[in-house]
Amino acid sequence: MTWRPLPNQPGEDQPRRLARSLDDVSRAIGAPPVEVLSVIFSRWEEVVGAAVAAHSRPVSLRRSTLVVSVDHPAWATQLRYLGATILARITESVGHEVASRLEVRVGA
Repeated sequence: MTWRPLPNQPGEDQPRRLARSLDDVSRAIGAPPVEVLSVIFSRWEEVVGAAVAAHSRPVSLRRSTLVVSVDHPAWATQLRYLGATILARITESVGHEVASRLEVRVGA
């Protein structure tokens, strides 16, 4: 696959905000907007709670699947049990559904 620059919008000869550029790149590759990733990755403890966050971290969000890494198999079981609640909290924080599936990996 060959790299091609994103097309300029009419009248965009001036520099623009990085967040806007990142959103354009995200959209071009089919990734969620920066605000969505910020909610999931930067506010993980707020979304899942301190106890769960101490043993887990989000790894990726691809095709509506949120991949989360945990440090012990017991926490993998716990996160799978809480999966629907975690996804609902993310949806509530973002304002629309961005992940419909939670994949949990131990030590990834």
